[in-house]
Amino acid sequence: MNESYAKLATVDPSERVLLLSYCLRPSATCPAKFNKTGLQCEEICQELCVIGRLSKTALSLGYKGVCVAAGGAMALKFVAEHRPRGIVAVACHKELAEGVDGVEKLAGNGMDVPVIAAVPLLQDGCVDTEVDEEEALAALVSGCCSPYAT
Repeated sequence: MNESYAKLATVDPSERVLLLSYCLRPSATCPAKFNKTGLQCEEICQELCVIGRLSKTALSLGYKGVCVAAGGAMALKFVAEHRPRGIVAVACHKELAEGVDGVEKLAGNGMDVPVIAAVPLLQDGCVDTEVDEEEALAALVSGCCSPYAT
């Protein structure tokens, strides 16, 4: 098991958030709307994309929230507002590195540094990217009793 996943397992899901990169959406068919808080998936979406599957899993496990962000600034704002003790972050290597640094800087503002389980994208690019969904699920369910647990 990944060391960060083991640390995340000690954090109750109600104290975790899921951060997903906007570039995971299927750009040609995604009906979601984008606003200042991120991509807002339609409840009746028929797309069944990775964003929807991971978001639904996180929320069903009791996660504090999910943010589908267009960039690091939006994700950091979400973290600052929700003040999680644990984060599962799915993004490209560059955004993950900048995000970890940004979260550590937030700790200087009276916030404890949360445990971060980083799941990198399988390819760089800002459109129609992919993630190892099984790895992302493994991070999400760390320490949880779930049919998705590995």
